[in-house]
Amino acid sequence: MPTPAPASPVLAADIAALAVDRVSFSYPAPGRRRAACAALTDVSLSVAQGSLTGLLGANGCGKTTLLKLLSGVDTPDSGRVSLAGRALTRIPRRELARQVAVVPQETQPAFDYTVTEMALMGRHPHLGRFELEGPADLAAVERALETTGVAHLADRLFSTLSGGEKQRVVIASALAQAGSVLLLDEPTASLDLAYQLEVASLLARLNREQRVTIVLATHDLNLAASICDSLVLLREGRVLAQGWTSEVLNASMVRDLYGIDADVRFHDGAGHLTVTPVRRASVEAG
Repeated sequence: MPTPAPASPVLAADIAALAVDRVSFSYPAPGRRRAACAALTDVSLSVAQGSLTGLLGANGCGKTTLLKLLSGVDTPDSGRVSLAGRALTRIPRRELARQVAVVPQETQPAFDYTVTEMALMGRHPHLGRFELEGPADLAAVERALETTGVAHLADRLFSTLSGGEKQRVVIASALAQAGSVLLLDEPTASLDLAYQLEVASLLARLNREQRVTIVLATHDLNLAASICDSLVLLREGRVLAQGWTSEVLNASMVRDLYGIDADVRFHDGAGHLTVTPVRRASVEAG
């Protein structure tokens, strides 16, 4: 196994929006006689303020678990997760929700809400008990819908939208929270190529123009290569490497991460690295 890449300046802890320090987390076993299932082991990383960081790794490597810990949904068994130097365990839930927004893999509302109503859900952390949305909340939602390019769909039912439109509405709801950190789990999963490019462009623009700190978990290496300035590579619940995308994303790391041989090279037309899977590494080895 290669030596993990040294932490690059973009991941330096002194400018971190989010930091994970020697975190381990296990899911409880279904029966008393079974040992708990370790999801993350001794994980440390930093996410720089204003960065766009990708979490890469095979199924079951701990990407979604790490996002849950970063959002405060789960609490580590050991170690510490902090936001701007404050441990998440010491930040009240409502305050944390005002700063960190989450876009899950799938959003299936219990009722048939309109696009505006879906986006307004992002304002709940800013409302007091029994308080209704006011002009400031509606203005925040309008800005979020405009930013994500779905303002013209404001009165449409969420269930009638395409996959790409739904994803942009969910991102608009997250933006309406007015948080400084956006966490996304597989933001382009199940989208066709056009919508994948559309969502990727939106995330890059939010990061560039509004300086939103973004962390996204993805299986799409080319998405990560196109928009992420830094990467964290996870394998079996541990950090394999982290650093600048241009330094970390190479054929050797792809082989170690996924067990495949891949052609990784800079594409002049695309303007970024591209990854083309070639074969399973074990096939050639055998």
